[in-house]
Amino acid sequence: MAQLTAQDKRAIKEWEIYFKQYIADVEVDSSESEADKQLRIKKLEADPEAWFKYYFPKYCTAAPAEFHKKATKRLFSKTKYYEVRAWSRELAKSARSMFEIIKLSLTGQIRNVLLVSNSYDNAERLLTPFRLQMEFNCRIINDYGEQKTEGKWEAGEFTTKLGCAFRAIGAGQSPRGTRNEEIRPDFILIDDIDTDEECRNPERIKTKWDWIERALIPTLSVSGNWRILFNGNIIAKDCCITRAIKVADHVDIINIKDKNGKSSWDKNSEEDIDAILSKLSTKAIQGEYYNNPVSEGTVFKEMVWGAVPNLKRFRYIVLYGDPSPSNRVTKANSSKSLVAVGLLEGKYYVIDCRCLQVTNAEFVQWFYNVRDDIPESVQVYSYIENNSLQDPFYEQVITPLFREAAKERGVFPILPDDRKKPDKYSRIEGNLEPLNRNGHLILNIAKKENPHFARLEESFLLLEPKLSAPADGCDAVEGAVWKLNEKAKTLDNTKINVGVRKHSSKRV
Repeated sequence: MAQLTAQDKRAIKEWEIYFKQYIADVEVDSSESEADKQLRIKKLEADPEAWFKYYFPKYCTAAPAEFHKKATKRLFSKTKYYEVRAWSRELAKSARSMFEIIKLSLTGQIRNVLLVSNSYDNAERLLTPFRLQMEFNCRIINDYGEQKTEGKWEAGEFTTKLGCAFRAIGAGQSPRGTRNEEIRPDFILIDDIDTDEECRNPERIKTKWDWIERALIPTLSVSGNWRILFNGNIIAKDCCITRAIKVADHVDIINIKDKNGKSSWDKNSEEDIDAILSKLSTKAIQGEYYNNPVSEGTVFKEMVWGAVPNLKRFRYIVLYGDPSPSNRVTKANSSKSLVAVGLLEGKYYVIDCRCLQVTNAEFVQWFYNVRDDIPESVQVYSYIENNSLQDPFYEQVITPLFREAAKERGVFPILPDDRKKPDKYSRIEGNLEPLNRNGHLILNIAKKENPHFARLEESFLLLEPKLSAPADGCDAVEGAVWKLNEKAKTLDNTKINVGVRKHSSKRV
């Protein structure tokens, strides 16, 4: 990681000034008797959640999730313990760790803390809130006394008056000999140690992990009490956190949403989550919010973009939709997809595309919108995937929606695709990769900046056998190509009577 610039350092100083005012602006009951204060402290120390809320009210603006409370209970109940918290962004893993470590230090349960990150600058940045809380949090000062010490109070290393030392360490720095008097480190917090750049180089990950195993962890006392807490996101298949997962006593993997598409923490509404995720690529979403690192696929290295011939030259065009049987617009669900593909002179042109998480009603309107951009003289055949996973979804959900839409926009002839398909990856790889490799599968270059086409291209480039990234757009293209081939066999040698359909310019 690059060193901080002078501008970065000024920004940090300005942030520190603001943060001091922020945490100091908390009321303390100055009229409380000493006996009442000690009784209150004892009661708070017996209840970690109440302790956190009292001493960090500016942070604790939302009730903790169950996974927060369970994680703290595990950490506090063990004295020789190694935990990995692969919590999504926005789940307060760094803040939670700070609460826990400060409580353990103020109650005398730990004496020597190492905060480790991908660089010294980043480690110092992460340690700064600890130091400022100890120095300016008036509730901590009122109950546990002044914590700032003279001569031992620097940005990257300080020791509280209660005798707990804190030190920031960047990956690769020597932690050897790190002691607080006779106390060896008894708490190692590893936070944000993996970087995207390093994860692209297995040798750099190997070197960093070797440093963790040979230099960092051995600073702990074998006979003493110790805790290791490893915070981060799983941003690559091979990174320090995935290696830590193999050896940790407990692994806690929490995504931004659960398997049912519900927010993992009530603080983050599903609408707010969707608003942010809608601005990100699939690769970013899966790595940062779902602990599912998606690397560049091994099948489609590059997609072919080209000009689509005048649509009147196509004898027929296939519209193929993949409905993803859900009406909820969440990142936990697959995207709905619709493509318009035409075959001309041995080349398959993806003329139009829709690829996004939308409601079923919006999905139905896509068919009208895409069809209305095709000349009336061109025969259009429309299909929708109707496999065993979606049956009876097509009959009970999609068909009634088309009937409803027909009242305003006219009848839309559409057929279910009941083909018994091989697995998704095999179909896409077997039927489309040769076409792409030979330049016979062409994406409409006139729509290269279109976000739907961007998502379609991304789904091809991230395709791999395990399908760790959504592949619904690719799947719709495969369905369209399959139907075009069927039509080529049955219609190319048959005279086609092209009818004139009712054309609608309406949009929803």
